[in-house]
Amino acid sequence: MTDKYRRIDFRDQIARNKRKSFFLMVIVFLVLVVFGYVISFAFDPGFFFIIMIIAIIFSISYLLISYYKSDKIAIASVGAKKASREKHKQYYNLVEGLTLASGLPMPKLYIMPSKQINAFASGRDPEHAVICVTEGALEKLDKRELEGVLAHELGHVANYDIRYITLVAVMVGMVAIISQIFLRSLWFRGGGRDNKNTIFLLIGIAMAILAPIVVYLVQMSISRKREYTADASAVKFTRYPTGLINALKKIKYEHSPPEKKVSKTVAPLFFANPFKDVGKTHPPLDDRIKTLERM
Repeated sequence: MTDKYRRIDFRDQIARNKRKSFFLMVIVFLVLVVFGYVISFAFDPGFFFIIMIIAIIFSISYLLISYYKSDKIAIASVGAKKASREKHKQYYNLVEGLTLASGLPMPKLYIMPSKQINAFASGRDPEHAVICVTEGALEKLDKRELEGVLAHELGHVANYDIRYITLVAVMVGMVAIISQIFLRSLWFRGGGRDNKNTIFLLIGIAMAILAPIVVYLVQMSISRKREYTADASAVKFTRYPTGLINALKKIKYEHSPPEKKVSKTVAPLFFANPFKDVGKTHPPLDDRIKTLERM
């Protein structure tokens, strides 16, 4: 049997994607270390430490705000409202059933005004998690399909993806800050450096231009891997991949316009890319469907 048709165990899929995500995160860290090493040779080591201190202060500030306020920031940014247990009984019942199956605490439930079929999860840990679905998802998905989407979002919660994505975003932000400070400092750099310093300076300029692009691409790759992991987690919770497959097919063929009110920083949290772009923050829908069909 070829790899194309071989069955996939959701447990293997989860473990494999977690390993790949960790490996990609190591790449971001190595880029940061090598970039700092080059700068320390191109300039005085003391200059490098000044850059690092500034970058760390900004990054830690961002980390603390994002980590402790991620759920509130995400909900407020899309104009979501808390779901009513009386009005959205099926929504509550499905999530409660999934929390029993997964062993997770009950998250807070919200609804976002949008005709798109979509959803997202946020929160620093399972005890502070929120799940938000669009009005379009509640209207257009049947019970099994909605259960698959909600199980996917609980998969993100169970895998601590918000914490992971925040940490990666901070590391990517540090590279971007260091690059900007380094490039701007060249305007104030005096002459009189030897050839060795000049070589490292040229390498530093090349890295300052390329490093933010490389780590951004790695960040997007990590985001895509986490989507595959959450899909596999959804199968683990429901033991029924067909519901999630049908939900993805409905998203593929729906004709709702790109979501204008969603910030690009929040987009990676969504079940499907709200901007309808392919291959950036989310894997292509066809690839996700094919992978689920083999489970």
